[in-house]
Amino acid sequence: MTYDFTSITPRRGTDCVKWDAQPPVPVDGEIIPMWVADMDFPAAPFIREALRKRLDHGVFGYTVVPQGWYDCVTRWFGTRHGWKIDPAWVQYTTGVVPGISAVIKALTRPGDKVVIQTPVYNCFFSSIRNNGCTAAESPLRIAPGPRYEMDFESLERQCADPAAKLLLLCNPHNPAGRVWTRAELERVADIARRRGVVVVSDEIHCEIVRPGLGYVPMGSVDQDNCITLCSPSKSFNTAGMQMAAIVSDNPDWRARIDRAINDNEICDVNPFAPVAFQAAYSDEGAAWLAELCQTIWDHYTLMVCRFRAEAPAFPVFDLEGTYLAWVDCHVLGLPSDEIEKELLRQEKVWVNAGAMYGCEGFIRVNLATPKQLVSEGLDRIIRGLNRLLHASGAGTESA
Repeated sequence: MTYDFTSITPRRGTDCVKWDAQPPVPVDGEIIPMWVADMDFPAAPFIREALRKRLDHGVFGYTVVPQGWYDCVTRWFGTRHGWKIDPAWVQYTTGVVPGISAVIKALTRPGDKVVIQTPVYNCFFSSIRNNGCTAAESPLRIAPGPRYEMDFESLERQCADPAAKLLLLCNPHNPAGRVWTRAELERVADIARRRGVVVVSDEIHCEIVRPGLGYVPMGSVDQDNCITLCSPSKSFNTAGMQMAAIVSDNPDWRARIDRAINDNEICDVNPFAPVAFQAAYSDEGAAWLAELCQTIWDHYTLMVCRFRAEAPAFPVFDLEGTYLAWVDCHVLGLPSDEIEKELLRQEKVWVNAGAMYGCEGFIRVNLATPKQLVSEGLDRIIRGLNRLLHASGAGTESA
């Protein structure tokens, strides 16, 4: 491989959330963190080189986002994903989550409903709530695999509510791990249009897709009724740079979003953010992503093989996109928060509880770390889950 995804870069003691945040329970000893969606791989060399050049300039005042930033967004999605974007459709803000909040503020009023498909990224709930709206849940269905599918009948019912103004889509879906197909997205677009609901699509994980699969931008399906939020922050591990793009071809919506961005004071970015963004969405970015995606898929394959052999009571869901594996722990009969805490106390490994995504009985496991840490983390998770299974009595055969 051209790039290094195996060396361990020490992050403990660098004030990073993943390694230095305080866990929800006291832990005696060093934790392997497999929770927050943050990769342990260094940013790509060409990104670091671009940032080094900017650093060497030595002056870090207020920053104007250059035309080259808008051009790199349109070029990247046009060349890589076949989605033709006019640079005039693109706005910037400090991140996808602030952008989601701004869009909700711009296009709803307090008391309106925003439709979501659960389990889903936890900040969807807070962004909706913080803008005085209500989350209208359309739960995803579990199909053989196991894998998740959309429940279109439920989605239609939620969107038919006159109070529903937005459908907040996650594409690819976190934590379900689905990369929605064009056919699925066309059905979503049809429902939203007929019911007068605007689709707001979070596509922050769009580059992390299983080798052989393809991601379909929602904007390429129905641009006129869709607002898309994207950033290289997850795929290139640059979340701390804090910059995202909002794409809409509707000038009225863009004006309202611009007002919300300014009202929320999320209209300025730091001097390094556009530099990292443009370096990521460059010709070198595709090769780096290909190796990253293969690495993630190898880690996921290892996890599935080990769980099937050593912890068969805990099904691992199919992973098509993101680097976040979803594990069914219903057999334990425990709240997922308690499972998270027990794995911390007993095994010193930190995963996310499914409850934070609106779905009990599951845990989410971050696989974006060097294989040595993945292997050790899996040792601890499997050992801990089997210990809990034995303690519950669910794993013993009845006489």
